[in-house]
Amino acid sequence: MSWKRTLTILWISNFCVTSGMSLVIPFLPLYIETLGIHRLENIELWTGWVFSATFITSVFFQPIWGRFADKHGRKIMLLRAGLGMGIVTALMGTVGTVWQLLFLRLFNGVFAGFISMSASLQASVTPTKHSGQALGTLQSGAIAGSLVGPLIGGAMAEIYSFRLVFFITGFMLFLASIIVMIFVHEDQRPNVKIENPEKAGLSLLKPLFPIFFATIVTQIGMMSIEPIVTIYAKTLYTGDYLAMTAGLVVAASGIANLIGAPALGKLGDRIGQRKVLIFALGAASCMYIPQALANSISLLLIGRFLLGLFIGGMIPALNVLVKKKAPEELQATAFGFNSSAMFLGGFIGPLIGSGIAATYGIKNVFFVTAAILLANMLMIYFNKNFDTGADHKGEGFDYQ
Repeated sequence: MSWKRTLTILWISNFCVTSGMSLVIPFLPLYIETLGIHRLENIELWTGWVFSATFITSVFFQPIWGRFADKHGRKIMLLRAGLGMGIVTALMGTVGTVWQLLFLRLFNGVFAGFISMSASLQASVTPTKHSGQALGTLQSGAIAGSLVGPLIGGAMAEIYSFRLVFFITGFMLFLASIIVMIFVHEDQRPNVKIENPEKAGLSLLKPLFPIFFATIVTQIGMMSIEPIVTIYAKTLYTGDYLAMTAGLVVAASGIANLIGAPALGKLGDRIGQRKVLIFALGAASCMYIPQALANSISLLLIGRFLLGLFIGGMIPALNVLVKKKAPEELQATAFGFNSSAMFLGGFIGPLIGSGIAATYGIKNVFFVTAAILLANMLMIYFNKNFDTGADHKGEGFDYQ
């Protein structure tokens, strides 16, 4: 199956997944308020916990699913993720308390991993010289979904009800699963026997640990503000259609991502992913400052757009590094660990953001986030393990 055809199919399915999942983001704090939480400080804290809950269980299950994919194929893992998350997300529209919502978000993490497994599948069929372009383009599918989702979700929340949007999200996840089931045809390769699997797993962590750590820090920086950006928009905007305006704020970075992710992915194929990461992290760090200083919704929108030009290229660049530095027979396992790192960062980030917002004020979250991304940039700059000039595939493994 052509890697370009696979890319098209996975792009569409990723679009369906992220557009569905992001439908609920603009009004999540507002939904929590309908479940009996009314004080602003409590809403901020609960939003951070509910948003992060999925990441807690995902951290533990992603390496397990990755190892399973190496043995039995990645397609079945995509179906597991899409169908499982679809059912659990639909159930979120039936909850009566915030504790029930938190439990379902935790349970959702058992099935999570559709986007990361899509990246693993795409990486497995794409020539290395086109990896950055392919994974950057694939990322744009997820970005496009995250762009459309908040706009539609905000509008639907205004017209209908919060609960209906959860049911629609479940349908979008089912649709993505159907697309994969019908159109994705994975070539099953004979499994290669790995001597001393436990030793191989430990060896896997050693050469890829700097990448996993960079993924954690990148996700912390990217996710610290996301759950509460709706609350921040509310402090700057007092007009009508608050949910729709919040959706536009969330989507603004997605618009720019559509430009930045494929461009930075293609640039990484030419100059190397390390240089792209250094540039993107440094530029994104600077873009948080005008958002912190914004005194109107217009300035916040501009800052979000400028940020989006750079953040979209970070995760694809890290995924390309995983592809280049992991042995082919353990690539899905490596992507599983990297996905676990992403979820760990996604769990820590919102908690840091909501905690700082509740204690020191929401504007300080932007300054802390900028510092986190800057520190990550310096770590990558001084760590030569991120160089991709030499082929490191298989280094440190005992397999045949």
